[in-house]
Amino acid sequence: MTAPITLAAFAVVVATLGPWLLRRSTWPNRSPRLGILAWHALSLSIVVSVVLAGVALAVPQVPLSADLAALLSACAAAVQAQYATPGGAALSVTGGVLAVTVVARVAYCLVAGLVTSRWQRRRQLQALTSALRGHQGSCDALVVDHSTVAAYCLPGHRKAIVVTTAAVAALDDDQLAAVLAHERAHLSGRHDLLLAVSDALHGAFPRVRAFRDAHLATAGLVEMLADDVAARRNDRLAIATALVRLAEASAPAAALGAGGSTSLARVRRLIAPARPLGSAGAALTVLVAAALL
Repeated sequence: MTAPITLAAFAVVVATLGPWLLRRSTWPNRSPRLGILAWHALSLSIVVSVVLAGVALAVPQVPLSADLAALLSACAAAVQAQYATPGGAALSVTGGVLAVTVVARVAYCLVAGLVTSRWQRRRQLQALTSALRGHQGSCDALVVDHSTVAAYCLPGHRKAIVVTTAAVAALDDDQLAAVLAHERAHLSGRHDLLLAVSDALHGAFPRVRAFRDAHLATAGLVEMLADDVAARRNDRLAIATALVRLAEASAPAAALGAGGSTSLARVRRLIAPARPLGSAGAALTVLVAAALL
């Protein structure tokens, strides 16, 4: 019983202390890519620990042996002994059901989320056709006739960047170029898949606060990551100004938009950028994430 208890305790500690530490840390905003890695490693370590705890309950521990025949014999004897009593059989069945349920629930939510998002994006592209005004220069962005200042991208096989006529009118050339670079960063980085994982875990276990925190944090960090990519070739002030003008716009379901609720924090970050995370801090973050997994 030592292994399942240890694994369950590890999951509880990580689910409790991990989000608390990450929420109070400033380094994820300084390095959004590593912040996303940390939140995903934390979330997946919780799931893996619970699954392994279930497996440890279902499968008895057997000392390893170089003799295959002796190992198989020991395995058979251990299984027979564990299932010989009602208590042992109940624990084994409970562990097996727990492991299978967790894996099945996460897999179902992930697949269902991906399928639903793909369907929503297809419907949105079809609906946008009627309002399509053309393409914005050489950037190949779809320009739709709408009074709201908005810009967003639709990831997937038929990926597209969408801007409204109001956004084209409200943004100057530098600001529009920065917004388009931001959206291209979402598409090339496949940020929709990062969000799909956090969405699936939050949807599978909505009462687990760690998954809710990871879901919210990932949504903000992917926007900061896209801002950083856009800032490599565009003026940070132009990006910040565009965010202010896009702040009230929300992206449709299954889309990634430049505006939204995180705009204010991102504007402050762009105007007064913090010192980037050093190589030592980055290496330590990767090592901790690897250890969690």
